Amino acid sequence: MDSQDASQQYAPDQIEQAAQQFWEKNQCFKAVEDANREKFYCLSMFPYPSGKLHMGHVRNYTIGDVISRFQRMQGKNVMQPMGWDAFGLPAENAAMKNNVPPGKWTHENIAYMRDQLKALGFAYDWSREFATCDLEYYRWEQWFFAKLVEKGVVYKKSSIVNWDPADQTVLANEQVIDGRGWRSGALIERKEIPQWFLRITDYAEELLADLDKVEWPEQVKTMQRNWIGKSRGVELSFGLDTAASQVQESLTVFTTRPDTLMGVTYVGVAAAHPLAKAAAEHNPALAEFNAECARGGTSEADMATMEKRGMDTGYKAIHPLTGREVPVFVANFVLMEYGTGAVMAVPAHDERDHEFATKYELPIEAVIADAEGNTPDISEAAFTERGVLINSGEFNGLDFESAFDAIANRLVEQNRGEIKTNFRLRDWGVSRQRYWGAPIPVKNGPNGESIPLTDAELPVALPLDVEFDASGGSPIKKMPSFSDLGDGWQRETDTFDTFMESSWYYARFCCADNHDAMLDERANYWLPVDYYIGGIEHAILHLLYARFFHKLMRDFGLVESNEPFKQLLTQGMVIADTFYRINEKGGRDWFNPLDVEVKTDDKGRALSATLLSDGLPVVIGGTEKMSKSKNNGVDPQSMIDRFGADTVRLFMMFAAPPEQSLEWSDSGVEGAHRFVKRVWRLVHEHVAAGTPVALDMATLNDDQKALRRKTHETIAKCSDDIGRRTTFNTAIAAVMELVNAISRFEDTSPQGLAVAREAVEACVLLLSPIIPHATHTLWATLGHAEAVIDAPWPATDADAMKKDSIELVVQVNGKLRARLSFPADADRDTIEAAALADANVVKFVDGKTVRKVIVVPGKLVNIVAN
Repeated sequence: MDSQDASQQYAPDQIEQAAQQFWEKNQCFKAVEDANREKFYCLSMFPYPSGKLHMGHVRNYTIGDVISRFQRMQGKNVMQPMGWDAFGLPAENAAMKNNVPPGKWTHENIAYMRDQLKALGFAYDWSREFATCDLEYYRWEQWFFAKLVEKGVVYKKSSIVNWDPADQTVLANEQVIDGRGWRSGALIERKEIPQWFLRITDYAEELLADLDKVEWPEQVKTMQRNWIGKSRGVELSFGLDTAASQVQESLTVFTTRPDTLMGVTYVGVAAAHPLAKAAAEHNPALAEFNAECARGGTSEADMATMEKRGMDTGYKAIHPLTGREVPVFVANFVLMEYGTGAVMAVPAHDERDHEFATKYELPIEAVIADAEGNTPDISEAAFTERGVLINSGEFNGLDFESAFDAIANRLVEQNRGEIKTNFRLRDWGVSRQRYWGAPIPVKNGPNGESIPLTDAELPVALPLDVEFDASGGSPIKKMPSFSDLGDGWQRETDTFDTFMESSWYYARFCCADNHDAMLDERANYWLPVDYYIGGIEHAILHLLYARFFHKLMRDFGLVESNEPFKQLLTQGMVIADTFYRINEKGGRDWFNPLDVEVKTDDKGRALSATLLSDGLPVVIGGTEKMSKSKNNGVDPQSMIDRFGADTVRLFMMFAAPPEQSLEWSDSGVEGAHRFVKRVWRLVHEHVAAGTPVALDMATLNDDQKALRRKTHETIAKCSDDIGRRTTFNTAIAAVMELVNAISRFEDTSPQGLAVAREAVEACVLLLSPIIPHATHTLWATLGHAEAVIDAPWPATDADAMKKDSIELVVQVNGKLRARLSFPADADRDTIEAAALADANVVKFVDGKTVRKVIVVPGKLVNIVAN
């Protein structure tokens, strides 16, 4: 093989290593503030260092990298950083399982995953890298928290929590599945412990209103609006009978449906409510029921599907308007931490209340009729729609709005209620009882007082030399050397919820080298993040907490902007085929797709599958999200080693639009690899054909003009697809069409080579954000001294896209009868005359009267005749 043949061989390992060495040597992606250039801050949600990248990571980061490289080619000053969301329970569990300190385990994983990211050629400014477990990072989180305590934004209170006795930590409601811990599987206990809270509810209104100021998917905005849950209603008080009034004076509830107040037939309270506790003191059965409720799930999904159960406390509540007594029940669907821990029950007009009343044979009384005034049938189900009031005394006949105002005003007059705007959102509990997290910068005194640590006492470094014992729990809770401060003072041994670290990391990237302050003026240069990319599973909590934290930093003068993320892209999952066999115990043994041979029909549909190792059949389980549990994950490293990073990147961008699920396909990866090799050959064959002269537009023939037109139409489409629509798959498809057009273009004349050179260079530039390694080399092959990373995005030539002639469809009464070519500048009269003169058209209008001729410029002529 001669030297020229060798140069034309696509060898991704060599090509990619050379490109990466060039970028690193020349610090191509180091971002520096420049007031004279438009900045563009592109950020992908940083990964947890679990050990290896998975394909979801690769997809997420490739999307961000393509956007970053594209914006760089637009002339913008781009920053794209990378770091590690490094605290959390998995490292702690791994430490206990493998007897490896969490810090060591975490940093070893980071080193491996960093190499994987570099192998994929992502354009990161690695000088800004940090891990959230670095003291230099979390020390500023501690400093800020201490300031928030001083300002009253933070408070401590005893709160009923979901306690996982196996993992020895508090779980959010969403982490309790069927009453068990989502990670450990242990039965959850409901217990009351002191917790630290941030007053996110003080910002509820602003968090809701500012959703209108960001360019986010409407689905995500809706999810956040629902989570914040603004509702207008009435807070009202029921009186209590003599026995209950010895516990508390009245019973307060909140309702968004005061129009149903006259239909209340019982009141429900939480198992942890003072009335429930008091009633249980002399009622062992109720005490056991309360304890059982404390062990139950508290997620919304659990509450909606669980059997509605309760017990009568024996107390009576007194209706605020009628004076009627109704029973007070402990109900398992009422939670103390939501609202007042009590609800008024209207079983005729609420499904949950109806189910409960039916079970315990409580009255069900309709007080709302439909819009026509018809009494609804409530024997089998509640009537939950708004309507007009019936069986409501003086309020009969009022519609919802009128009844809301009238009943609310009556309650206000009698000092029994007030109109209130409530939020579903609850204050953010930020303390966790585990070890691997940032220590909370507070000390607790001998008399129960808690005060923030001073600047001189900060930072509080998390001890790294710790030992875990069989009892579980946090080792620092058993380390007097960490907690004892003398004179009866104890350092707080709870650590921060890891959402704290991920709520401001984007800002620290702007000035990660500042050792003297949390943030500096560079944060205001880069923020807000222009494009934020990550999974939709983070649409609520992470994004909401980050928005809240940003507003806190703004209010302390650390940043000027109101929102952290201007534009958001939520990418879909990576899914793959699953295969299994039923084992002896009736369970399923899952096999990786790479270990299975699948037979398909001529349309690519799977017919059967066999395991490569033994040739025996396996069951095709359908496509699901790549996961360890289904053993259907594909190791990105194996794909890089086999095909090269550019192929993996191209497949990820071509297989599906970013918001949709991407189905992994071996044949798709192989197809992407063939296309990269085809582009590689195309460039080398073009260069071998000779050196082109300068383009002379005036001398181009029709074929040359056609290729130029295709080139600039492709540039225009790719510019819109990547820049505005972020539909990378359609941009790649357009380049594939251009490659086909170039391959068919066999003109080696001087102007033919010049037109082909423009088209080939356009292909390389348009693909450079997606397959940056190959295009780095190909750009040099085309004779350019500067690197493609520094080349501008190709500009469209409007004149090139103009057609000398156009083809119009001619219809008679809506049916196709002819196709005619016209000069591009032909006027309406010319087009109409030619259409009417066409022989086939004449045949179909012969003997008829032409009533109308409709000319749609550039598209068609429709002749209406009868």
